[in-house]
Amino acid sequence: MPLTTWLIIIGAIIVFLVIVGLVLAAQYRKVGPNEALIIAGGRKRTITLPDGTKKKVGYRYKLGGGTFVWPFIEKVYVLPLEVISINIKTPEVLTHGGIPILAEASAQVKVDSTDLAIRLAAEQFLGSGKEGIRDVAINVLEGKVREVIGTMTVEEIYRGRQEFSKRVAQAAKEDFTNMGLVLLSFSLKDISDTQGYIDALSKPVIAAAKRDAAIAQAETEKEAVIKASQARKEAEVARLQAEALIAKAQWENEAKKAESQTFVNQKKAQADFSYELERTRVSQEIKKEEARVKQIEKEEAIKIEELEIKRKEKELEANVLKPADARKYQIQAEAEAEEIRLMAEGKGKAEAMKLEAMVKADEIRLRGLAEAEAMLKKAQAWERYNEAALLESFMKVLPELAKAIAEPLSKVDKIVVIGGDKGLGTNQITGQVTQILAQMPEVVKALTGADLAKFLRDKLGSVAAEAETGKAAAEKKSEKK
Repeated sequence: MPLTTWLIIIGAIIVFLVIVGLVLAAQYRKVGPNEALIIAGGRKRTITLPDGTKKKVGYRYKLGGGTFVWPFIEKVYVLPLEVISINIKTPEVLTHGGIPILAEASAQVKVDSTDLAIRLAAEQFLGSGKEGIRDVAINVLEGKVREVIGTMTVEEIYRGRQEFSKRVAQAAKEDFTNMGLVLLSFSLKDISDTQGYIDALSKPVIAAAKRDAAIAQAETEKEAVIKASQARKEAEVARLQAEALIAKAQWENEAKKAESQTFVNQKKAQADFSYELERTRVSQEIKKEEARVKQIEKEEAIKIEELEIKRKEKELEANVLKPADARKYQIQAEAEAEEIRLMAEGKGKAEAMKLEAMVKADEIRLRGLAEAEAMLKKAQAWERYNEAALLESFMKVLPELAKAIAEPLSKVDKIVVIGGDKGLGTNQITGQVTQILAQMPEVVKALTGADLAKFLRDKLGSVAAEAETGKAAAEKKSEKK
């Protein structure tokens, strides 16, 4: 299929989905909290009444909020739940005493929010709305007002309006319940009559009130005159008594003034003396306090000096002693490290020299063995070559051997000598060379059987004997002379 066809199909699907979405959105109905949404149609539902009986109804309701309504299947109605105010004015109604009166009242009614009340109101007022509810409530309340007026006298109604309202509400409760309504409030505003009965009831009361008011006023005026005369009398007596009391008080006051002046003079003298004593005591206290303050200042100064000395000591320790100790430890550590390094280096070189000398010695030994074997063969060839000649030839080779052994030492550029437990390092080096040379006669003896050591002893012994003989002959010659 070409791309255009695909685009047309996708566009048609999108348009269809948008239309379906708009239709579904239009079918979602919402109401406020003061309304009930009645949805009629669809399948029937079974409800249970308060008396336990079950009933099938073809509607459902939603109290506030919203719900989805199936198109072509369900229909929506709105039932108002808000308060409805009504005014009631009855024509002339005969009371229990046979007096015709007119009554005016006001009330507030609404559809109750219980499940049963909403269902009853939906069945009875769904098509009429608020006005239908208002008309029905007015008719019911007007009838109940007439009913209650017929059971009470004018005086009872006039004086007991609250009781009248309770009776009307109680009488209308059952009818309102059956219609799903509730009476929120009822109040009797006014009662009147065309015969002047209520005015007549008030006239004796008004006259009695006026009479009582006049009598009360006269009694009040009488009591006012009596109380005024008595007050004037009591005022005069009080004035005379007051004057007498004033005179007495003046005399007593003068006497008390004299006594007071005497007492004041005494107290003043005591006060002056006490002032001097107190001034002296205070002066001494001030001096003591000043001395104590000076002592405290001295102590504080000493403490400050001690703290300053400690501070300087810490500063000296931090700036001089500790760096010096640190430098000392550093120098010691560096010296120890250098000593260890030199010892390790000298030991390593000595070991190397020892190994090299041992290798050379082994080489010389092997060479000597080879030469000895050759000489042995020569000796076998020289059957008549005497032993002294052989030993002498061996002695000629020894310097070459010593040279070969000491030759590695001539190639050493630098020797680091480190003292040890067995003496100087140089002694050890020469000692090792000497040990190697001392082993040569034994090596020659082992290889050839020629005892160089014995040869040297015999040779040196004969030389010594000749020397002793020559010395003795010389001494004898000297004695003869």
